[in-house]
Amino acid sequence: MVLVGIWYLDDYLDRELPLAEPTAVFVLEPGTGFSAMVNQFKQLGWIENPQVLKLYGRLNPAITHIKAGEYLFEHGVSLAESLELLREGDVVRHQLTLLEGWTVDQILSHLANQPLLGKESLQNDANIWQSLGIDEPFSLLPEGLFFPDTYDYHRDDLPSSVLLRAYKRMQRVLNDEWEARDVGLPYENAYQALIMASIIEKETGVPEERAEIAGVFVRRLRLGMRLQTDPTVIYGLGAAYSGNLRRSHLRDESNIYNTYRQDGLPPSPIASAGREAIHAALHPAEGEAIFFVAKGDGSHYFSVTLKEHEAAVKRYQLSQRRADYRSAPPASEK
Repeated sequence: MVLVGIWYLDDYLDRELPLAEPTAVFVLEPGTGFSAMVNQFKQLGWIENPQVLKLYGRLNPAITHIKAGEYLFEHGVSLAESLELLREGDVVRHQLTLLEGWTVDQILSHLANQPLLGKESLQNDANIWQSLGIDEPFSLLPEGLFFPDTYDYHRDDLPSSVLLRAYKRMQRVLNDEWEARDVGLPYENAYQALIMASIIEKETGVPEERAEIAGVFVRRLRLGMRLQTDPTVIYGLGAAYSGNLRRSHLRDESNIYNTYRQDGLPPSPIASAGREAIHAALHPAEGEAIFFVAKGDGSHYFSVTLKEHEAAVKRYQLSQRRADYRSAPPASEK
């Protein structure tokens, strides 16, 4: 009789789950016990006699130590294999991408729109560090301090857990690049280099131009020239920017990000910079150019003299501006 029971149980566990589709997602909510999980299997039509599985759990307590999460069962999976997945906590991994050039507002909006992430209220201000459990010794705003990359996450993970990894990743990348920087750069610390990298990130998405643009800005800093870069002005305008940068915007001295009126670097990064932009900021290209102008296809024309620059402006921005003109590639191309 015992042998018959063992045979029946082995056969029961070896049966394939009768999935209605080639794959099935099974969500085990936190706090769900083994017996409740068995009832879920019964409700889904995956098992016929839940009492057999519950009895097996009493005889073999180790299998009842299941872990909450989201699981993917594929066609052909047996009942025993599904139980092993639940015991090992082999949950589904999802991915999301934070893009280069995004602001913190864009990052927070993207996280809030992920239906599988847990709900959490995060604010774009210095208080965000407390939400992330980071003991910052300064009251830095979070702009530019989250590394743009693709991150894995599990169902119901909190947005703050993704942000924390992005912050730590930025610290590692920035520190590594800072340690290998060129000598004689006009930055007091790695944070200033990150500010520069964010400007480079917004100025161009053409990889071969990043170091050249960095070279222009570094030479301007060394010469005491203002950076005069539109992306910083636009960032400072915030919601007031309607898509048309006006001369009045460039004359506005109240905009602390207006590099046409303010000396040196702006007070913070203006977006998330990728490793390539950070590397460019710390390894600017040699040369003499101190001007550049967008050509309308995402690339730039570089000039050494003001006369040459004014001719380039006339050629690319005044005489030949097209309907599809753009100063840098859109985010989808970067």
